[in-house]
Amino acid sequence: MKAIQITIVSLMTLFAINSASGQRVRVIDGSLDALKSVHKMNLRFDYSKMGVGKFATEEEYIAKKKADYNKKEDGRGDQWEKSWIADRKNRFEPQFKELFAKYDEDLLLGEYPSEKYTMIFKTTFTEPGYNIYVSRKNAEIDGEVWIVETANPSNVVAKISVQNCPGRTFGGNDYDTGNRIEESYAVAGKGLGKFLSKEMK
Repeated sequence: MKAIQITIVSLMTLFAINSASGQRVRVIDGSLDALKSVHKMNLRFDYSKMGVGKFATEEEYIAKKKADYNKKEDGRGDQWEKSWIADRKNRFEPQFKELFAKYDEDLLLGEYPSEKYTMIFKTTFTEPGYNIYVSRKNAEIDGEVWIVETANPSNVVAKISVQNCPGRTFGGNDYDTGNRIEESYAVAGKGLGKFLSKEMK
């Protein structure tokens, strides 16, 4: 039974990352030339300047969703907000790192603050999507990757645009928002890993 569950999860992730035909990854500033001998980087995630759905800022989105949920059930919105934030460390970031490592075996990413360079994945837009049985909309994220000197973050070596990273699962059984967005980060990790494995050789 456990083997079947693992197979199903693998198929779901495979479906999500194979649906990334519209994804675009490209260098928009700087150069990767100085990084071709680098095999290990510190990794950080930044959500501070992120639009969500029709909202220009995440703060607006959270305020609206939290109020709506609390109106339906006291405390529900507060719990939703905690889950929304916790999904970053618990789901999105691990999924990004896992798929990146799968497609770029030459560059190790993680919490390595003593390394010369730091990669910052800045999510600029999140579409949470929805799935209400009779209708659905995929999740999607856009982001920028900044590679900076760890000791001097104002020195940006390169900026990479990562656009149109869709999130959905095999069979469409992604009724949980976090699940859909998690798959968007899988797509982002895969796309960036493939791109850097080729461009940093």
